[in-house]
Amino acid sequence: MSERTPEPATVLLRRGEVHSPADPFATAMVVERGQVAWVGSEGAADAFADGVEDVVDLDGALVTPAFTDAHVHTTATGLALTGLDLSDAPSLETALSLVRDFAAARPADRVLLGHGWDAARWPGGRPPTRAELDAATGGRPLYLSRIDVHSAVVTTALLDLVPGFEAPDGPLTADAHHAVRATALAAITPEQRVEAQRTALAHAASLGVGSVHECAGPEISSEDDFTGLLRLAAEEPGPRVVGYWAEQDVAKARELGAVGAAGDLFVDGALGSHTACLHQPYDDAGHTGIAYLDADAVAAHVVACTEAGLQAGFHAIGDAAVTAVVDGVRAAAEKVGLARVRAARHRVEHAEMLTPETIAAFAELGLTASVQPAFDALWGGEEGMYAQRLGRERARALNPFAALLRAGVPLAFGSDSPVTPVDPWGTVRAAAFHRTAEHRVSARAAFTAHTRGGWRAVGRDDAGVLVPGAPADYAVWRTDALVVQAPDDRVARWSTDPRSGTPGLPDLTPGGELPVCLRTVVGGRTVFVRPGE
Repeated sequence: MSERTPEPATVLLRRGEVHSPADPFATAMVVERGQVAWVGSEGAADAFADGVEDVVDLDGALVTPAFTDAHVHTTATGLALTGLDLSDAPSLETALSLVRDFAAARPADRVLLGHGWDAARWPGGRPPTRAELDAATGGRPLYLSRIDVHSAVVTTALLDLVPGFEAPDGPLTADAHHAVRATALAAITPEQRVEAQRTALAHAASLGVGSVHECAGPEISSEDDFTGLLRLAAEEPGPRVVGYWAEQDVAKARELGAVGAAGDLFVDGALGSHTACLHQPYDDAGHTGIAYLDADAVAAHVVACTEAGLQAGFHAIGDAAVTAVVDGVRAAAEKVGLARVRAARHRVEHAEMLTPETIAAFAELGLTASVQPAFDALWGGEEGMYAQRLGRERARALNPFAALLRAGVPLAFGSDSPVTPVDPWGTVRAAAFHRTAEHRVSARAAFTAHTRGGWRAVGRDDAGVLVPGAPADYAVWRTDALVVQAPDDRVARWSTDPRSGTPGLPDLTPGGELPVCLRTVVGGRTVFVRPGE
């Protein structure tokens, strides 16, 4: 995790609403030397007025801990923000039109890069053919990743750049996808990469995100991309970056500066691309997906990471993949000891298809579930992509956040950007209003998973909350009146009774406006200010 020299000023923030368990009625906060020094009432703040170098009048604004996005692909996010993003394309025809326009606007690009198509949401349900893409690009190399980034469609000209490589028409998955992606990403210049990383981090800061967990690896980005990002984050103001390197070579992860040989270390793929590994076949395909690692490989990696003092972590979405992770981690615990495995706080990314048995195993083994509530908002529901792939009964069981919390499994929320956008309040809303009611959690629990949960996932229990001694990572928000959620009804009814003694949160009822970030501060250093504020 990158550390920075804080701004020199001792700052008093006053006349606002400070979200702090240290004082549920706090309206003021003092920041000193990059840490929270005090939180309390407006009247008590007068005692600090003469000893501070700067006073910020909040004018009723809300101050919260900055969010942590626990699963991000930073360079890919920046490229999507500045390049060809098809995530909002409503049809194949619109997508092809956008490809044509992008190709015309970028005549100097060696390889055209795009992201975000989702044929499951298009009339007809089919992706573009290679011939259609060849025509749309004028025969230029194009790499176009599906929204889940586990398959891609490409042009003939891109395939020609991969020596000795032949591929059938249609979306490429597994090794074929990895080969064309590596070729496409190799065409990105160092200048393009830095621009994309700066863009992504600045965008995250503008949304109140103070930390991101970069999930990199040899099949996802490159060593230069990863080390360049860590260097950029250490040298320039912006969100903290925690780096994970998804390779079974533990020494390599440590050499690159990663906190874990973890993140997207693939046990399987994704449901949308039919590559998540299932116990029973897909409803709309005659197979069970792809398994990249088995339980023995998982066990060996967990042992190696535990003994090296690094986090292990795995990408596992399908129920068979999650079972392989659980069986592997349990085998590792039998070898090195359960206490050591639990203390390492190994992670599972996505963990969508869970059963009561695997949830209990997560709790037993001390596994953190790094999950993305926006997946349910985008693909859940009776008619969504999950139901298309799995049928309604299996789809309703996905992303059981409430069951995880009841079992005591630590949750860390993220976006998997650019798969879904960096959108922290939208993520909290998606968890609180899960499409399957039994999986909903309170807004307060969701907020905690998206703030303190991300810090706990990297072994820091003293951060992600505004209490004296904690890092001064916070965001200032313009929002409507705060509400206190009633403990006997987690979503439907709200209480504004001040006797609850619980810090308030914005009303996140679907359809309402989400809070607007006015300022983001990391380690006492301002990294974003909304223009005009």
